[in-house]
Amino acid sequence: MAKKQVAEKELEAKTAELQGADARLNQKETIESEADSVSIEQIKSQLATPDQDFDWDADDKVFGNYNDEDRKKFEAMYTDTFNQINQGEIISGTVVSINNKDVVLNVGFKSDGLVSASEFRDLPDLKIGDKVDVFVEAPEDANGQLILSRKRAKTQRSWELINEALDNDTIINGFVKSRTKGGLIVDIMGVEAFLPGSQIDIKPIRDYDVYVGKTMEFKVVKINHEFKNVVVSHKVLIEDDLESQKSEIVSKLEKGQVLEGTVKNITDFGVFIDLGGVDGLLHITDISWGRIEHPKEVLALDQKINVVVLDFDDEKKRIALGLKQLTAHPWENLDTAIQVGSKVKGKIVTVADYGAFLEIIPGVEGLIHVSEMSWSQNLRSPQEFLKVGDEIEAEVLTLDRDERKMSLGIKQLTQDPWQNVAERYPVGSKHQAVVKNMTNFGVFVEIEEGIDGLIHISDLSWSKKINHPNEFTKVGDTLDVVVLELDVDNRKLSLGHKQLEENPWDTFETIFTLDSIHQGTVIKVTDKGAVIALPYGVEGFVPTKHMAKEDGTTLKAEETADFKIIEFNKDAKRIVVSHARIWEEAKAEVVAEERATKKKEAKAANTAVKKVKDSVEKSTLGDLDVLAQLKSQMEGEEKKAKG
Repeated sequence: MAKKQVAEKELEAKTAELQGADARLNQKETIESEADSVSIEQIKSQLATPDQDFDWDADDKVFGNYNDEDRKKFEAMYTDTFNQINQGEIISGTVVSINNKDVVLNVGFKSDGLVSASEFRDLPDLKIGDKVDVFVEAPEDANGQLILSRKRAKTQRSWELINEALDNDTIINGFVKSRTKGGLIVDIMGVEAFLPGSQIDIKPIRDYDVYVGKTMEFKVVKINHEFKNVVVSHKVLIEDDLESQKSEIVSKLEKGQVLEGTVKNITDFGVFIDLGGVDGLLHITDISWGRIEHPKEVLALDQKINVVVLDFDDEKKRIALGLKQLTAHPWENLDTAIQVGSKVKGKIVTVADYGAFLEIIPGVEGLIHVSEMSWSQNLRSPQEFLKVGDEIEAEVLTLDRDERKMSLGIKQLTQDPWQNVAERYPVGSKHQAVVKNMTNFGVFVEIEEGIDGLIHISDLSWSKKINHPNEFTKVGDTLDVVVLELDVDNRKLSLGHKQLEENPWDTFETIFTLDSIHQGTVIKVTDKGAVIALPYGVEGFVPTKHMAKEDGTTLKAEETADFKIIEFNKDAKRIVVSHARIWEEAKAEVVAEERATKKKEAKAANTAVKKVKDSVEKSTLGDLDVLAQLKSQMEGEEKKAKG
């Protein structure tokens, strides 16, 4: 039963399929029949109106089958429809699409270019259809994609504009990005430039931060192409504007004219005053009649003051200003009771190598020369007596109100120690003195404040040969002295040190007699000889030729030997000795003794010969033998003596 139902369903499906095929066949036959009954002209009339130039018979003319010449021609025509794009050039493109990642640009090339959307952050209102300049990094990459960069195009265009600004001395705008050491960083169309602090304004800038975030006008003053560095200036723009103002202001200036100005800058040597477009210099010496160490003691930045025009230069536009000239000179107010010999009080304002200045009233000073600070003839540094800020009293020595000069002294306030010096320091008196200074010829000592004396180098020691006083003493030492000479009128005191003892050379004269021999030690060897330490602390000198020893060598330092006195000069304190002469004379004595012995022997032989000759005539044969023996004996003795 089930099989019958399945067979019936298959039969129904086959029947439906055949019926559908018959229907499609009948529809095709109907269309073909209708097509056969409609002409070509009727079909054309039912279509849209054709282009009059359309060639309906193109198929018959073999349309699209080109020869090589035509193909090249048509390819060239097709290629000419695109822009020629070269790597490294800047071109203009149109925005055709924008997404979160890229901006698509149509630059007239066979493919569009992609630029990162991050390069358009400065154009938040960018939209499709806008035109922008881009730099061609590569006509196509490995994927055939055109590579463009707006950032590089912007930078290169900026460099071109910056160079043009430098060449043509034109003004450009820039945005101050940040502060850096010594100035500011300025963004000029994507290129960072340096604005030195000195080129921000004509007046010194104390706070650079106030300019950060501002857009300003600049001029390019320097470009380093190797390192891509740009230096700009805003100051030159202000100077150009003020130049005409300066000329106008200077043309109206007159000497003695009083103007109001503002303290613009303070330096060690003076203050620059802004007179409203032109600067003037107020020198430190023209600020106050009194002495000041620095202008900031009197003036402050941005302070408004009245100044007087002292001088000006039309060409250089230099203006010299004065402030103290607006008040009367203090010398005009100096008390008329102050005369030479008057006592004045004041404050030390300056200490120099030659003296110190005492300010009696502001603007009135007197010089205390170093020689007027102490009665001592040994001049010392003023700093040993006075320092800045000391309040002291002094005596007026000279006074010239017309020249406004005054000299003062402070030693005059104490008694002159030379007034009764003859009573206190008579010739032959003994005292103690302090060494203050030394020269090649002697030692300057001070017995008391204001009483100085000289010990000549020859008066330091009886026995030692002193080449310079520093071999005997040093500054600060205390020496016992005796007064040798006193000249009150010229304030000169001659002193001696060796005179405190008896002259030992009187005794040395009896000890170191000529040809006497003494033991000594070589203490110093020079080119001309050596210094010998003799007994009793006396030094002698041995010339080089007298230093030779018997073995042929020469005496050396610290060597001890015997020396013979060959010269003694008490007045010059000079003893000359010799070592060589000792052994040379001893050797000479030996030679002399030998010569005397030989001479005596020869004389005795001659006497014997003479006796023999006298007795020849009386001699016998035996005597002749004796004579022959005597002759042989004499010849033997003679040979022995020669040998």
